[in-house]
Amino acid sequence: MSADEVIARARALIGTRFALHGRDPAHGVDCVGLVALATLQIAIAPCGYAMRNTRVSEWEALLASAFQRLRDPLEAGSIHFYHAGPAQYHLGIWTGHSLIHADARVRRVVETPAPPAWALVSAWALKP
Repeated sequence: MSADEVIARARALIGTRFALHGRDPAHGVDCVGLVALATLQIAIAPCGYAMRNTRVSEWEALLASAFQRLRDPLEAGSIHFYHAGPAQYHLGIWTGHSLIHADARVRRVVETPAPPAWALVSAWALKP
């Protein structure tokens, strides 16, 4: 799947309501569900996690199981893993100039101008 396809699939979810552990656009998605649906990696998307957690190494291991770490985090179509706040991590799809993500505060999937103020932990792309 190309970066353009990942971005198009993510954009198709803009406006979808937010639901923690959501994996179905008809019922809502969270940031994990958004990335899983946009990259067709729904089978590996975990559930049962809390909104706040400190298990960064577990999340990075999960990302590494389906994606490859990027040296250039600004590559369009990449999956961004952010430290968004105290014990809070977040995923989104980078378009090259904006971020598509499931915003819990706005309660829906949005596309926001970037870069966000959050600290970027790592960036990932589908394995070839």
